[in-house]
Amino acid sequence: MMARFTLSLLAICSALWTSRTTATNTDDGQWILVNEISRISNQSLMWGPYRPNLYFGVKPRIPKSMIAGLMWGKVDDFASVAQTVRHTCEQSDDMAGYGWDEYDVRTGGHQVIRDPGNSIDIQTEFIKVEGGENGGHWGVRVKGTPRTGAPADLKTMVIFYVGLEGLGSLSLQNEPDERGLVGDVTLEGSIPKLGEFKIDITTGPSTNKPPQVGHEKYWNEKPLDRTSYRSLKVPEEDAWKAKDILFMGLRENFIAVKEKYGEADIPPPWQAFTIPNTFGPGNFHMVQKVFEGGFEFDILYSSASAPTPMTSDILTKKIQTVGRSFADRFETIFPREAPFNVPRYQQFARNFFSNLLGGIGHFYGTSVVDRTYAPEYEEEDEGFWEEAKDAQARPDAAKLEGPTELFTSIPSRPFFPRGFLWDEGFHLLPISDWDMDLTLQIVKSWMSLVDEDGWLPREQILGDEARSKVPQEFQTQYPHYANPPTLFFVLTKFIDQLEEFQSKRGDSVNEYLDKESFGNLFSSDDLPTVHLKNPEAASEYLRSIYPNLRRNYFWYRKSQSGEIRGWDRNAFSGREGYRWRGRTPEHCLTSGLDDYPRARPPHTGELHVDLLSWVGMMTSCIKRISAAIGEHDDVAEFEQYEYAIKKNIDDLHWSEKHQTYCDATIDDFEESVHVCHKGYISIFPFLLGLVDKESEKLGKVLDLIADPEELWSDYGLRSLSKKDEYYGTGENYWKGPIWININYLAIQRLMEYGSKEGPYQKQASELYKKLRVNVVENVYKNWEGTGYAWEQYDAETGKGQRTAHFLGWTSLVIKIMNMPEAVSVVALPLKDEL
Repeated sequence: MMARFTLSLLAICSALWTSRTTATNTDDGQWILVNEISRISNQSLMWGPYRPNLYFGVKPRIPKSMIAGLMWGKVDDFASVAQTVRHTCEQSDDMAGYGWDEYDVRTGGHQVIRDPGNSIDIQTEFIKVEGGENGGHWGVRVKGTPRTGAPADLKTMVIFYVGLEGLGSLSLQNEPDERGLVGDVTLEGSIPKLGEFKIDITTGPSTNKPPQVGHEKYWNEKPLDRTSYRSLKVPEEDAWKAKDILFMGLRENFIAVKEKYGEADIPPPWQAFTIPNTFGPGNFHMVQKVFEGGFEFDILYSSASAPTPMTSDILTKKIQTVGRSFADRFETIFPREAPFNVPRYQQFARNFFSNLLGGIGHFYGTSVVDRTYAPEYEEEDEGFWEEAKDAQARPDAAKLEGPTELFTSIPSRPFFPRGFLWDEGFHLLPISDWDMDLTLQIVKSWMSLVDEDGWLPREQILGDEARSKVPQEFQTQYPHYANPPTLFFVLTKFIDQLEEFQSKRGDSVNEYLDKESFGNLFSSDDLPTVHLKNPEAASEYLRSIYPNLRRNYFWYRKSQSGEIRGWDRNAFSGREGYRWRGRTPEHCLTSGLDDYPRARPPHTGELHVDLLSWVGMMTSCIKRISAAIGEHDDVAEFEQYEYAIKKNIDDLHWSEKHQTYCDATIDDFEESVHVCHKGYISIFPFLLGLVDKESEKLGKVLDLIADPEELWSDYGLRSLSKKDEYYGTGENYWKGPIWININYLAIQRLMEYGSKEGPYQKQASELYKKLRVNVVENVYKNWEGTGYAWEQYDAETGKGQRTAHFLGWTSLVIKIMNMPEAVSVVALPLKDEL
């Protein structure tokens, strides 16, 4: 059981309560409860490996404070050092797999990085310890294990660094020695909002050995049984460029050694490639160790606000308990149902989920935005995509904005280490099962970025470090560009669970206030579900995000509106039609389905069925939120929109000719026509729950899904029909390959329709059972063979492709395994008996 928390300012609160009426007591109690929940949760989530773009990097959720990270590489020859030093996650590093085997954001976990290029496996065991008011302690045990076939005298350099990005101080506490530091290395510092702290880098166990051979004269100058240390001043905005700073120091030392001993007598690379020992003041500090064979050492962070410091003994004990508690809790929250309830899927499930959590990061910095609101961006003229392209190319169009910050989970550590609106809602579905409070914090972080107009940038590229991973042509964000609003998935789930918890509710705030002691209102064990167990906190949370949520909803309705009446379209509503802005003949990036075929050429009168479906899903969710917080006028308005959207989906997008849902456009005769490319677009109303279970259209959707010549494959549903003329052509990103996020939605919806009595219940139930197995088995087979989750899977072979280590929405297989093996089917009477 984790330690209980007590309320701060208890005496003041008690004095206030004794002098107020019962009604005011309740208001005060709610305020105190909500703020205490926020304070304790923020403390629990203060520190983490929130630099997921690195193999291992640590920072607090405090902008412009402190960053830390790890680098390593083999140093057995002069030629390869520049290629073998690891820092940022890169697919070009050709790792044999890496990531968290077990990880919880609140407690820590265990990661293994399998590095054939350096002939070593690196383990990092990161642990957080509660205590004090500034996020508590943390520690990481770094362990290197030579891989099979590695030379017995394998030589590896390891560098740990700390950089300050803003106000504060950090300095070495050891006695400076130009030959290197003996024993543990200790840094002490102070940073606003973190207070005073120290960092100990230990020597590790006696099994650690420095290289046994080398340049005899140089041994006396710089013995490798000591630790090299370098401090220097760098621009705050460059503190993230640790690898460049390292190589600057290695080059400086190498040149000095080469000048002293000459080419013929130069020391071996494990001696020559060390950082120069410098001890002046600075905001960037590096500690370098060189080992022969395996090694192990600890990095221990101690907050001065806690009564006792972090030690290696505490770290050892915590490593053991955290591992056991994670395993037990994971099996409770994500029990795998048949046929996946066998041992071989256990580590697979834990690995996927741990790496999803391990991809949570904290980002801060400026972003590139084009707020010129050029008339070309209205997209009202023929050839609007060419006009928009010219407007975007103007030299004064894009400018830096911010800085802003975001707490988010990312799709992929090596390739997409930043926040994506389209991806985030899918990421948070399994995360919310594990920790709803964490999920709500991430949603709130996103909603805080909604601007005055209601726009929420679809891609969050905050700061130079994030931009270093993005081609320049994709960095600029445009306030008329949308993205699928998947955060509404999570809020719908929160409302569902809140209603369930309310029916089982225990103490209310009034009952809390009646207690003699106002401390111990909740424990750290309660944090994952504290908003669900305290409706007062839940209501306050929904109220806090509702203004921005509502503004964002109406931004979609206005900015992405489509034309109905102007083209004499026959529809129930003249308002409920939408089109994605930002289209080109080849792409609709804003839809999230990039190169999926649409109308050619684009037309100002086109309407997109997927976008109307997304707005329908949003409307259903925000209606429920407005009801939960008593915004009754909004409820009535949203109900009208919801009804009209469901009517218009059929009126505007159902094609009798093709018997499926389609986009609509305007032909050469200025008539509204359907553009039908069967695939994910065709089933969007089904995916988002907007098709009635009794409707014949549901039967047609299920037939399309089930047809192996259309969408069905042994590995999951294809993104585009095998019969379509564009199948597998061009970029082939969403023209056939299998995507797990859409398959998850299909499986979820098939389970729902398969559980409800209706004419298509049996068909949905059978498809559910088969598709669930096909998707999970294929993702598992690829993970077992390659060590990775993949961005997408080939529709013909099932092979994982594109981005490796894609633990974003591919991790939804965890939830799929958690679904029942089959859903019950109600026997229906024969039609002639009806």
